[in-house]
Amino acid sequence: MSSIDPAIESKVQKWLDGNIDAETKEAIKKLKVENPTELVDSFYQDLEFGTGGLRGLMGIGTNRMNVYTVGMATQGLANYLLKCFPNEEIKVAITHDSRINNTLFARTTADVLTANGITVLYFREMRPTPMLSFAVRHFGCKSGVMITASHNPKEYNGYKAYWDDGAQVVAPHDTNIINEVKKITSFDQVIWNKNDELLHYIEEGFDQIYLDKVKELSLSPNAIQANKSMPIVFSPIHGASGKMVPDALRAFGFDNIHVVQEQIKPDGTFPTVIYPNPEEAEALTLSVELGKRVNADLVLACDPDGDRYAAVVPNEFGEYELLNGNQTGTLLTYYLLSRWKEAGKLDGRQFMVNTIVTTELINRLAEGFGVKCFNVLTGFKNIAAIIRELEGKETFIGGGEESYGYLVGDFVRDKDGVSACAMVAESIAYYKTQGKNVFQVLAEVYHQFGFYKESLISVTKKGKDGAEQIQKLMADFRTNPPAAMNGSPVERIVDVKNSTVTDVKSGKVEQLDLDKSNVMQFYLEDGSKISARPSGTEPKIKYYFSVNTPLSNEGDYRKVEKELTEKLEGLRAYFS
Repeated sequence: MSSIDPAIESKVQKWLDGNIDAETKEAIKKLKVENPTELVDSFYQDLEFGTGGLRGLMGIGTNRMNVYTVGMATQGLANYLLKCFPNEEIKVAITHDSRINNTLFARTTADVLTANGITVLYFREMRPTPMLSFAVRHFGCKSGVMITASHNPKEYNGYKAYWDDGAQVVAPHDTNIINEVKKITSFDQVIWNKNDELLHYIEEGFDQIYLDKVKELSLSPNAIQANKSMPIVFSPIHGASGKMVPDALRAFGFDNIHVVQEQIKPDGTFPTVIYPNPEEAEALTLSVELGKRVNADLVLACDPDGDRYAAVVPNEFGEYELLNGNQTGTLLTYYLLSRWKEAGKLDGRQFMVNTIVTTELINRLAEGFGVKCFNVLTGFKNIAAIIRELEGKETFIGGGEESYGYLVGDFVRDKDGVSACAMVAESIAYYKTQGKNVFQVLAEVYHQFGFYKESLISVTKKGKDGAEQIQKLMADFRTNPPAAMNGSPVERIVDVKNSTVTDVKSGKVEQLDLDKSNVMQFYLEDGSKISARPSGTEPKIKYYFSVNTPLSNEGDYRKVEKELTEKLEGLRAYFS
């Protein structure tokens, strides 16, 4: 290993000398001989909590998801909990979705926590992420852990840590937990001797408690009654939401629900899709096929842990069209605000939350209804932080992010694909009673508030070299920003990491009132907006594009959409 960085070599040797199983040691020795590049990628860094928590490829090493990195992370969490809540009973809720090794990682987490004298409330069966969030609050837990890698490929797994408000950990807790993990320099410092007397199961009866809360969100029971038999298709894409979404739809009053049988069985290999990501049309192929057969008014799908959702609806040409996250977010926001206004419930003490890479149309909508809308960094934990800050003072109506995440109400503190599916179905039923389809409603919104259209490119690199390439790319954006994109001059540059807003023409620099994050945003003369954001958990960078224009006539919806799509394609080509 002479060609490998000494620091990496030292980490590898600690594993070989440590108290780990013989099979893992043999795998390390084999990589040293046969694939030293993979060995470096496996050990060059430690997995850290990013916007999605602890997440990575499964395998051996400090940069991989395995029982040892899970155990070390859990020991760090346990140490921090014991520091934060001395002389108190500490309870932690745990569940998982359908991914490979999820039971192993969930039980490892439970074992280390009970070994540290912490009570664990363990879901008897896998359940979606929003139910874990709700359980933390319902049972008075100090923390929660969800074992999932969300919509990532099958080779990944992850570990989402939650705090006592049911939200994913934010500063300072995220950093403090990592600091506790870093203090563990030997596997011998992880307490592995589980105490099963501290392990208690959350049984199936908890489902109804959650569903009762979901049902309280309904705003239009009469519209559902009038359209209760409209055909709805749903797929959990081999994940954890196969029971709860149909149950939520039935709780709302819908009775004509068709589940995609090829994808109903939980399976971490996700055999019927390339990626288990409802943002990708390919993952919805079977769902749309079933939708066509039953003439569905709505096709729904969730990612494996059930926090993200997707909706497909028939358009005016009789074709099934996948709505993007900004469109479904706009639909839900407009529906919620309209119904709250009609009920006379908007009195200036309500608010919504939007992320900085989600369509700004959400902000325009809230403004138009006289409701405050807070802008936060990407990551639903930042939305939850605003909810916590205003809890008991103002009422959260809803909010979300472009990546197919939305939350209605505040009993859950993470994005909730289960309740979002039910609310989308309700909104379609409501507008159906008015003789409107989704695209007519969107055209109505665009006519009133401006036509916004968005797109996204995600560029993934590999390993240590890939991570360094992305770091250099972001550094270049700061030191040598582009003067124009797609033929339009850059007017304003927002550097979230350095908390600055620069007017390019005048050179004037103002301070940005937002938490620091490695994000760059470019506002162009033609109204376009481009955001660049590296992933916090893997060597990947996302480019978010937004364009907008007035829509003077609702009937021009498709014509103007085509024009905006062409402008988006120009921006995508620039960054490709």
